[in-house]
Amino acid sequence: MPSLIDLRRRIKSVKNTEQITKAMKMVSAAKLRRAQEKVLAARPYASLLGEMMGSILGNQAEDSPALTHPLLVRREEKRILLLLLSGDKGLCGAFNSNALKASQRFLGDHSDASIELELIGRRGADYYRRREVPVAGEWINVFANVDFNVAKQISRKVMDRFIAAEIDSVYLIYNEFKSVMTQTIVVERMLPVKMPESEGGSREYIYEQPPAEIFRTLLPKYVDTTIYQAMVESGASEHAARMTAMGSATRNAGEMIDKLTLHLNRVRQASITKELIEVVSGAQALE
Repeated sequence: MPSLIDLRRRIKSVKNTEQITKAMKMVSAAKLRRAQEKVLAARPYASLLGEMMGSILGNQAEDSPALTHPLLVRREEKRILLLLLSGDKGLCGAFNSNALKASQRFLGDHSDASIELELIGRRGADYYRRREVPVAGEWINVFANVDFNVAKQISRKVMDRFIAAEIDSVYLIYNEFKSVMTQTIVVERMLPVKMPESEGGSREYIYEQPPAEIFRTLLPKYVDTTIYQAMVESGASEHAARMTAMGSATRNAGEMIDKLTLHLNRVRQASITKELIEVVSGAQALE
């Protein structure tokens, strides 16, 4: 049975841990609000951009120059580039492990192809640095403040390699932000670009320039936006997962403190009872 001193030390240690997890939860909550604003701002832009480009393609003839854009070329997937978005830090529940498990499943499902990894986030880079998987690049500490210019650098690097036929396709794995409690793993093909189909009843656009020329200009921007949106979604998901994990840790610490305090009181009561029995026994022995 632990002594009173050991129990007090353990209670003090758990209380210190509770203060840390509570502070981390508050920090993540503040960061989540800013990250969520970026997500809500990026989604309509990406959606309307995809709708407009789908509208252009829907009105093009089969021999249109727009349909021969290098980013639309389909090749047999012998060489694949996988963009894996993970967190820069831990203590966020299953956020990082879910992304890493999805990447492992992807590698297993495409074992007949040559796969390179573009790792965005420290946790993914640390994980694959110890494994024999070709790594094309690492992007560390980009989620502290997700910047469109960083997403543009990544997308331009990826597009240049795809246009040069160094790779045949590009896939994305990231956590999509659904709510504070829910983040969903998304595995999607980014290149060659799969344009959203123009739905019936969608708005019609009037273009001053030739539609094919506009399409060729907007398509790289669409790829830039796709990576940026994945980054802001992943950033918001990381903060939400950490806030949830730290909230659970704080509650668990509180429950442990209550149990340890109850156990401490029982041990102290038993110690006092034992001392009283010894005093009474000694007094009776002297009579």
